[in-house]
Amino acid sequence: MRDISSPFSREEIFVSVKSILVEHFELEEEAITMDARLYEDLDLDSIDAVDMIVELKRMTGKSMEPEAFKQVRTVADVVAAVLKLVNE
Repeated sequence: MRDISSPFSREEIFVSVKSILVEHFELEEEAITMDARLYEDLDLDSIDAVDMIVELKRMTGKSMEPEAFKQVRTVADVVAAVLKLVNE
């Protein structure tokens, strides 16, 4: 997996997030779109959200506050949150 601690495009972040979802949550790659809802479409739960935060920290080298992640509902939201995090 590519380290995205330096500025990357939205598409590159999406590819990295998709990779996390496939590798760590055993999701089908085809199911992961920008519009996919984490809880309803991808069947993730709150424990999965915490695991995702841990993986995003590994990917970016930066901590994401669990409170900020509560606003995340779709894969696009995750990508936007990572984009914001790496550009801070």
